[in-house]
Amino acid sequence: MISVEEALAIVLSKPGIYGIETVPLMDACNRFLGEDIFADRDSPPYNRVMMDGIAVDSSVLSLNETGIFFIESIQAAGDSQKILLDRNNCIEVMTGAILPAKTDTVVPYENIDIIDGRAYIKQPVVAKKYIHLKGSDHKKNQLVLHKGKRLHAADIGLLAAVGITHVPVFVLPKTAIIATGNELVDVGKIPESHQVRMSNVYSLHAALKMDMITTDIFHINDDEAILFNQVSAIAAAYDVVLISGGVSKGKYDYVPGILNKLGVEKLFHQVAQRPGKPFWFGHHPGLHTHVFAFPGNPVSTFVCYHYYFRQWLFSSSGYRLQLPLITLSEEIIPSNILSQFIPVVLTIDGDQVCELSNNGSGDLFSLSIIDGFIFLPKGDKTYPAKTSFRFLKIV
Repeated sequence: MISVEEALAIVLSKPGIYGIETVPLMDACNRFLGEDIFADRDSPPYNRVMMDGIAVDSSVLSLNETGIFFIESIQAAGDSQKILLDRNNCIEVMTGAILPAKTDTVVPYENIDIIDGRAYIKQPVVAKKYIHLKGSDHKKNQLVLHKGKRLHAADIGLLAAVGITHVPVFVLPKTAIIATGNELVDVGKIPESHQVRMSNVYSLHAALKMDMITTDIFHINDDEAILFNQVSAIAAAYDVVLISGGVSKGKYDYVPGILNKLGVEKLFHQVAQRPGKPFWFGHHPGLHTHVFAFPGNPVSTFVCYHYYFRQWLFSSSGYRLQLPLITLSEEIIPSNILSQFIPVVLTIDGDQVCELSNNGSGDLFSLSIIDGFIFLPKGDKTYPAKTSFRFLKIV
């Protein structure tokens, strides 16, 4: 049995490499960027007006004792640049427009009155204000997005701004989810008194969908021959196989033995943690298939998916998933035998968590009301309120 830290290091040492593909801009959100992106022009590409109002030459402000400026024309957003013909006059300007030539200051409408084609300045003017200077955001050929970045909504806008219609992204692994167990029936069926509906595979499917991965779901009963044949076929057809159940020490927990027979190299089995102690991880050197075999209890599956698989997924695309620090709202006492993933809920202000009691790793209901987990190293130290821990947010 190895530590949580050792297990994560082993998982991250076996990245999945599936190449780069190009997707339409509108399909790139939440994908991992496959190459560096550089600006094709300055941004803004011109001195941009930031407020509706008038544009003036600031050098005449102190000379114009009346504060009255004749309006020569209007500079609208999207129109070609106008030129101020008389430095004692002004040009009306709209937000987003190019600053007229021979002007350097914008006076907002709020600070002027316009009467009969003239602007009357009512308040002192700050020279060269309300102008978004050309190239002040970024310069042409400047790096704007790093390879490996997970693209969010604002990044899509930035890609559009630099003219990227099709985005290079890391290929996501073709993934299968396997549920094992004779006690499981599909969600649409009425279970007998000794049966339960499948749930873990649907949680995993939903979590993977949040990470833009499409999956296929399989249910295999606890029959060693059937398991061998079906897992063999699945492992050959997919890049990643997630298995829920069948990895403990019960008489019908065939998964570790079957994976061994299939030539999947066991990298570890059992981690000194609760929940999720029986977690099994391996890699088939010939097929290049990664196998994450999670314990069948819902909380165990969810912890192992979020802590190990998601960090592996992000790392495989060159992105290290950062777990934020969060503080405890109450004292907590760790186990001196196993490291723990403690289910927690965020307080209203969002910077503290409180522990949520549950009924063990089989408590599916608790997963629907928590915000995530904190990782608690094993030991006999009591952690007082306000202690900071890494927070594992669930998707």
